[in-house]
This record gives sequence, C-alpha cells and structure tokens, in this order.
Amino acid sequence: MNKIFDSFWRAAVYCLHPRVIALSFLPLIIMAVVSLGLGYFFWEDAITAVRSGLESYELLASMVRWLEGLGLGDLRVVLAPAILLFLAIPAIVIATLLFVALLMTPAMVALVAERRFPALQRKKGGSLLSSLLWSLGSTLLALVALIVSLPLWLIPPLILIFPPLIWGWLTYRVMSYDALVDHASAEERRVIFRQHRTRLLGIGVVSGYLGAAPSLIWASGAMFVAMAPILVPVAIWIYTLVFAFSSLWFSHYLLAALDEFRRQNNAFTPDLRTPDAIESIAYEERVRAPSDLQTLPPPRTPGQQP
Repeated sequence: MNKIFDSFWRAAVYCLHPRVIALSFLPLIIMAVVSLGLGYFFWEDAITAVRSGLESYELLASMVRWLEGLGLGDLRVVLAPAILLFLAIPAIVIATLLFVALLMTPAMVALVAERRFPALQRKKGGSLLSSLLWSLGSTLLALVALIVSLPLWLIPPLILIFPPLIWGWLTYRVMSYDALVDHASAEERRVIFRQHRTRLLGIGVVSGYLGAAPSLIWASGAMFVAMAPILVPVAIWIYTLVFAFSSLWFSHYLLAALDEFRRQNNAFTPDLRTPDAIESIAYEERVRAPSDLQTLPPPRTPGQQP
C-alpha cells in the first residue's frame, strides 16, 4: 500500500512539471477542434433528430407537457441539447483517454524513467502498433460494458458505481500497458500484471472516480447548454489532466515494480565479471572443445589459492 501512496504523491508533483503541463494542451487542442467542428456542422441536425425521437414517445411527450403546465416552459428547449450532450460524454471521455495514451504517456514514461530510473534497461516488449491494438480492444470491451449497464444508470446508487468502475478498468488496461511497453519484455509485463493486478485495478478505479470531476460541469444544466462552446474545452482539459495524472501514477508504480522485479531476480545471479566466473566459463568452453585443445587445468573453486 505504501508503494501506491508513494506513486500517487510523485504523480501529483510531476503534474506540475512544465513538460507535463505543455503536453496537456496537445490533446486539448485536438479534441476541442474536433468537438467544436462536429458541433458546428452537425449540431442543429442532431438536435432536430433528438427532438423528433422524443416527440415520437407519447409518454415522454405527455410528461413534458405536464411539466410545461407547471411553469417549466423552457424544458422542451433544453431537454434535447442536454440529452445530446449526455450521449456525447462517453465519446469525449474515451477519445481523450486514447489521445492521452498515444500522445502524452510515452513522453511522461520517459520523464519518469529519466528522473527516477536512468539505469533501467529498455527491453522493448511491445510496439506502437501493439499498444494501439491493445487500447482499441480494451475500448471496445468498455463500450460494450457501458451499453449493457446503461439502464442501470437510472438507479441513483448504481450511477455512482458502474461508470467509475468501467472507466477505471479501461484506464487500468490502457495506462498499464503503455507504462511498460518500452522498458519491460513481454514476459516481464505478463508477470508484473499478474502479481500487481489488484493494486493496478485499484489505481484505475480511483482514477475513474477522479474522472467524475468534470461531471460537475456537465451537471450545470441549462447553463452548460448555453455556454457549451466555452465549457466543453474546459471539461476536456480537466479530463486530460486527470488522465495525465493517472498515466504518471501508473508509470511511477509500474517502473518501480519492474525495477524491483529485476533486482530480485538478479540477486542470486553470479557476477560474470569476477575472475572465478570468467575462468569457469573458459573451462566449460574447453570441455566442449576437441580433446587435443583441453590442455589447461580445471578452474579453482571460489576462494582457492592459485
């Protein structure tokens, strides 16, 4: 548990690093341009489609008319944009996570390795293509879980459980892989994932709950609909910072776990640079050589006088 808290505070401090702050604007710019561009070209058509769908449900239309009779006349105007923005939240969150994983995580892992583990060998157990496929596969599974659990979000307690769990699982899958893709071999990565799966999932779930912070902006109701061009980029930047922090948290924890794993597994490995080890290797080579080349005596035991 101490390792989790140590990685947490290190990640929080690293978020103030100028390089991390500068990198956080790259996904923000891309996502803001894409979101505002799609909104400019398709917003009105999407609003019309949502309103048509709402009017086709007689029960919902009757409820809206009843609320309008109580003096909530603006509900019909706000309801369709609010529903559309609610449906856009998962797409924005997933896209932001993928942009952070692809554009920021490699640089942040390199920053952590450079400052904390400069001697940690890079074994290149994966590639950019494998990381992309892993992220896309995990994203598809998360989308399926979101769609299946969507009816449960209408139950007040469950909406506080299922979305953070799904976001946490997705963050754990994506960030863990990207944190080790350069430094660990494929076998090392599998072993570390198996040994630390529970803690890594816990970090992911906490990150999922931290990702609920921008929901305060979405929940501002009519004000958010009116100020969407301003508040959408703000929410995207908050998502970016949350995922950047999560990436740093996974990077600190997993690189420390990899360093410890290698030190433990090399603790009983003989130092091949010692004279005894060198002479032992030479003797083994002579044993495998033809008999007429075996002219030297066998190596002395460790500590034996020459």
